[in-house]
Amino acid sequence: MACFLVSAAEAVVVTAIEKAEEKKELKMAETNTEITEEVTIPWSRKLKWLTYMLWGGAVLLAFEHIWHGEVVPWFPFLTAMSDPADAAEMFHEMATVGVAMAGLITVVWIAMCIAASAIAKRPAEAPKQKTAI
Repeated sequence: MACFLVSAAEAVVVTAIEKAEEKKELKMAETNTEITEEVTIPWSRKLKWLTYMLWGGAVLLAFEHIWHGEVVPWFPFLTAMSDPADAAEMFHEMATVGVAMAGLITVVWIAMCIAASAIAKRPAEAPKQKTAI
């Protein structure tokens, strides 16, 4: 009914953190004149991945709920909010399904960050030469 609101709320928070991190990284880059050859993925870029995943999931779920008539363009926008019994069911769904989906997206993002960091830390491979037999 409104499980997409949990992902959307997390996306709003992560977007704010991402923007603050970008400003901090930009300020550090301006003050730091050293040239480093170490390849790393900035934290703000990793947060942007999470933001895209969360917003994408929230938009797709919102579309699905609109398609099924659970979200309407008039007040109170969520059909479950018109009846207290339905509202309790909606909050239960948000607390179970919504939190589980947002948590799964975050866990997948953590795995992506670990994999990306491992790939970025690998030494560059020397080009292989073909030998004639």
